[in-house]
Amino acid sequence: MASQRPQQPSLFTAAEQRAQISAPKPFESGITAAALQAWKQRIQEYQAGVPAAADHQASLFGSSPEPQQVAAQIAPFALGQQNFFFFNWPADRHPDSACLYFVIDTTTNLLLYIGETCRANQRWKGVHDCKQYVLNYQTLHFQHQIPTAINTVFYWEAPTQTRPRQRLESALIRRWRSPFNKENWRFWGTPFV
Repeated sequence: MASQRPQQPSLFTAAEQRAQISAPKPFESGITAAALQAWKQRIQEYQAGVPAAADHQASLFGSSPEPQQVAAQIAPFALGQQNFFFFNWPADRHPDSACLYFVIDTTTNLLLYIGETCRANQRWKGVHDCKQYVLNYQTLHFQHQIPTAINTVFYWEAPTQTRPRQRLESALIRRWRSPFNKENWRFWGTPFV
């Protein structure tokens, strides 16, 4: 009869062990400072070539403008900047209404992400992939001692109806080719995903 060895007690509870296994791993990238700067430069050159916001001539027949026309009127870099962690503010600090939002690295005027929501003060409270992309982006910048300043800007004149607002968001994503939006990963790759 084989003797049973006594099991050594664990330092962690079963729940703590599961949490550790499912916890996000620290961002590790083999991206050099030069490669990071080159990646950003390519995007900046593209975004600098996006025509400035244009005045839209109203239709004589009252039809709604196409999303591309409205997108051409929105100037994300001219909108009032908010801290990236706006989602941690008290609810009364920003409206709970529909909007488009833009995540921008203001040290280089690099538009990183474009999104839409029907409830601005709720959208980012939970899990949002862009939060992780920004964290990874900043981590790499800190590793290479390259300054960043991540801010969010809001466009409050967005349509309140979901489908028109989503069409406008898509037009803006195509227009600016924001690298954290999955629609544009084919252009810029996925170094922060």
